[in-house]
Amino acid sequence: MALIIFDFDGVLADTLDDLIQFGQEVCDELGIKHLVKKEDLSSLENMSFASFGRACEVPEALVDEFVQRCLKRFAEKKSPPAIFNGLSGMLRRFAVRNTLAIVTTNSSQNVHAFLAEHALEKCVHAVYGIDIPGSKAQKISIAREQFASGTQREAVFMVGDSISDIRAAKEASVTSVAVTWGHQSLEHLLRGKPDHVVHSPQDLIEVIERTK
Repeated sequence: MALIIFDFDGVLADTLDDLIQFGQEVCDELGIKHLVKKEDLSSLENMSFASFGRACEVPEALVDEFVQRCLKRFAEKKSPPAIFNGLSGMLRRFAVRNTLAIVTTNSSQNVHAFLAEHALEKCVHAVYGIDIPGSKAQKISIAREQFASGTQREAVFMVGDSISDIRAAKEASVTSVAVTWGHQSLEHLLRGKPDHVVHSPQDLIEVIERTK
């Protein structure tokens, strides 16, 4: 068995279009003259709603408001985001013999709504969202202590789509896996020196089953 921790936005949930749309709407509401584009996300060193806001030229005094308004839009969206192709089956396969968790800068509420929409709530043992205190590395460590702290230490993987996910995994001393279908380019991800890079759900299955 292994503990497999996933980031949410850009790894499980295809939220890029929503992020750009919601970011633009909130900037407009706050009077920020900025055209939101994919590059505002793809070059971030720390992938979070707060960093996204700063990339969109939101003044520091309004960053928290930007975050809350973006999260509110996700919560009020008529249907949760789509899941990337192949990931539903992958999660169900992993859940048979492994423990799955999600660590994200989105809200736990939004993640649970997504899991329910895609009938995956029974596959994931825990969600550590922005509403839970601590950095991403600290939440990875919490998950490891909660689910992989037996006498025989299980392998622990952090699967992310950003350079900050890779760095959080290294800080928490777990195996980092970068996926290339998310919000940041392969070139940017490689700067973080991930332990593994995968280009498809099948690649991820093979890496984890070979490594754990």
